[in-house]
Amino acid sequence: MNTRFLKVAAILVAVFVYLPIDSNAQTRARTSAQPAPNLLASLPESDAVAQIRVRRLINDVMPRLLAGNPAKLAQANADIDQFKTRTGVDPRAFDQIALSVRYSYPSEGITKLQTVGLAKGSFNPAAIVAAGRLAANGKYREEKYQGKTIYVFLLDQEVRFLGLFGFKVRQLAASPLDANTLAIGDPQSVKSVIDVGRGRKHANAELIALASRDTDAIIGFGSNVSAALLNNLDIGNASIANDLSAVRQIYGSVGTDEKDVELFVGARTVNADSARNLGDTLEGLKQFGGLFINRLTGAKGILAKSALTNLRIVTQANELQIRTAVAQAEIGPLMGN
Repeated sequence: MNTRFLKVAAILVAVFVYLPIDSNAQTRARTSAQPAPNLLASLPESDAVAQIRVRRLINDVMPRLLAGNPAKLAQANADIDQFKTRTGVDPRAFDQIALSVRYSYPSEGITKLQTVGLAKGSFNPAAIVAAGRLAANGKYREEKYQGKTIYVFLLDQEVRFLGLFGFKVRQLAASPLDANTLAIGDPQSVKSVIDVGRGRKHANAELIALASRDTDAIIGFGSNVSAALLNNLDIGNASIANDLSAVRQIYGSVGTDEKDVELFVGARTVNADSARNLGDTLEGLKQFGGLFINRLTGAKGILAKSALTNLRIVTQANELQIRTAVAQAEIGPLMGN
């Protein structure tokens, strides 16, 4: 067994350890009923879509995760306030955000993501844009498109969000679509959202259905998986790469109950045999994962062992499904580290 194979095993185990996974065999019941995905349906043609219930994430989930770390909770709230000051956008005002992602491949081994978001909530989009104009300190421009105004802010600033991660905001386009909806992204992507609102509909129905399967999730997502996307992944093992080549879609959800954080990840393959082969590979990697997890100590070791213990891998027809759950109290100590 070569070193690259072991690295792949470690990566896959890490995905299941550090992403909270839904375990409906042990926690709350799920429903397959789907609400009307109005915000997702307003996205342009996409390779991947996601929806995030921001208000629940900030007001309910974050305080529970950081209950044992008041300093980190205070820092997360301070970062939200700073994000509002620098960009004019207050995440606390959002009920939900819908994201559209398009993949492009400018050169071999390189995958770029073009993302645009729709934010909906109890706020005045025009007032948010006005605040953004002040935050940009005059470094902005206005563009007219299909009867809408697009504001392009030249921020070029490093901002932090929720006390967890930082990113560079160089150019941000925003356009109020109605009294409660704001489009945010690069200028061209915002224009594509406006086109959808003008009746130029695009077909994301299958991805929307995948992202909406768990109606109570904090986060839901669905993505197509192309050959080009897989080819740009440096797997390092021919057998694993061959199993992954049969994957056509990935979807999942992140949810919580009173004590656990849960994640579900599903992969749709070309046929049932491909799903079983991939499941067998992941079961083997799960066994090897125990060797790496035993080397972890402290909070990381506790979280990793819980996730691996609760990890379930099953196949249903041409789908591979992965589920696990970890206690919220086990995640809090690692947030922001």
